[in-house]
Amino acid sequence: QNGHGVEKDQQQEVHHRELAAIGGHPTARYDLGCKEWDNNDNAERAMKHWIIAAALGDDRPIEFMMEMSEEGYVSKDDLAAALRAHQAAVDAAKSVQREAAEEYKRAAELRDEILFK
Repeated sequence: QNGHGVEKDQQQEVHHRELAAIGGHPTARYDLGCKEWDNNDNAERAMKHWIIAAALGDDRPIEFMMEMSEEGYVSKDDLAAALRAHQAAVDAAKSVQREAAEEYKRAAELRDEILFK
């Protein structure tokens, strides 16, 4: 991303982001969508990347698509598909262990707030 002492190779960057996206990396998928939107002016392909990133649980495509929907750039159908995919990912990530860990974290933060006030 911010290599020092080397030239930036856009083709290599895109290639490695594509490999990461294929491997299931949500940030790479989101970034590819942004690149399609900004550089290639390919809204349809950008939407596909963002819907997949949302399906992997990334919040950023949802936020961006909501903004773009308000401006008329994103259809309600594309936004709805992304929201459904994102919610399914969030629901799939829920577990008793995660909820217990969150409760433990909240209790520790409260304890620290009281002790170190």
